[in-house]
Amino acid sequence: MTVLSTKKLVTNQQELLLNAGLSYVDYNAIEIECIAFTLSRKRENIIITSQNGARNFLNKIKTDIDSIKNCFVVGNKTTALLEKNDLKVTKTAQNGQELAHFIVKNYKNESFTYFCGKQRRDELPQILKNANITCEEVKVYETHLNKQIFNRTFDGVLFYSPSAVQAYVANNNTETIAFCIGETTAQTARTFFKKTVVSNATSIESTIAKAIKYLATGG
Repeated sequence: MTVLSTKKLVTNQQELLLNAGLSYVDYNAIEIECIAFTLSRKRENIIITSQNGARNFLNKIKTDIDSIKNCFVVGNKTTALLEKNDLKVTKTAQNGQELAHFIVKNYKNESFTYFCGKQRRDELPQILKNANITCEEVKVYETHLNKQIFNRTFDGVLFYSPSAVQAYVANNNTETIAFCIGETTAQTARTFFKKTVVSNATSIESTIAKAIKYLATGG
């Protein structure tokens, strides 16, 4: 069996597949371009939903980290990146919708700054808007799709973002299983794939483990 990873894998991730007897092809389905941005005021409560957003935010904010009181984050690796840079993560959620509902329930009287991609999803800002919570958006990166063509069918395709799904389906067949890093990615995949499987945790390693187990047992 052969799977396709829509992100280039590092050595330990490659070994997970190979040790399970699976072959793999990997490529970067998306490319990230940082966007220059300016900060007009101090930010106490920030929202970051991706590692890409966190990296560009950190590059800009290095000299002003002390002004930030709370970080509200999607994904364990994004949390780890922020904590490594001495930022306090108040809440880590599995997806933007879960994070928005937490904020509405617990921080309704606070205002927020959302550092996001230019192609960000609508759920989180819409939920906050509906609850009359002030949330300023700052675009810090843009996603470009790498619409590569594969003249074959894989036993499974590993997706780590909705944009990666869009990049793959632009020029390839969907007669396979979509293994997704989280529910947000899975929502996009279900539009195109008959079978979509969601990882137990929002990490590449967990997505790989889910694919290995599923392909070995048929479910």
